[in-house]
Amino acid sequence: MVLAVLALIAIVVLWAVWTFNRLIADRNQMRAAWSDIDVQLLRRHDLTPQLVTAVKAYADHERTTLATITELRTRTREASALADRAHLEDQLGTQIERLLALQESYPDLKSNQNFLQLQRDLVAIEDHLQYARRFYNGAVRQLNTRIEHFPELIVARLAGFQRGEFFEAEAQQRSAP
Repeated sequence: MVLAVLALIAIVVLWAVWTFNRLIADRNQMRAAWSDIDVQLLRRHDLTPQLVTAVKAYADHERTTLATITELRTRTREASALADRAHLEDQLGTQIERLLALQESYPDLKSNQNFLQLQRDLVAIEDHLQYARRFYNGAVRQLNTRIEHFPELIVARLAGFQRGEFFEAEAQQRSAP
């Protein structure tokens, strides 16, 4: 009888350790995925001033758009909460799209090699960012599911695991262009 109780306790402890390690792996995967997003956002931030400079020469009367982009870039770097940063990043993406669309109004800008290269780089970054967001949200979903499933939720609550926040697109980006 005592041996059976000890065996049961050993099984429960081993299960708890195994579950805890899975939760740690899920949390680390979520953090690594966020790091991938952060790298893409930093790449976009690094190209933004160059894009603004390239367009300034052609579009003097677009100063409001250029000022908005500069301000959003600064605000996103200062944002600490994920939801705030995601919102600001979405706004910045929208403004960059608007800035790239200016080439239709300025034929000289269409032929500027620097602008065209920046445009290609930004499109590539946006593609990478989309993939990174998808991977991050998958990692968050996996962690959140494990935290909410019974009996894993017992270990998660005892160990203080928190749900991850999804990096969601703004409503305007969800609609088809």
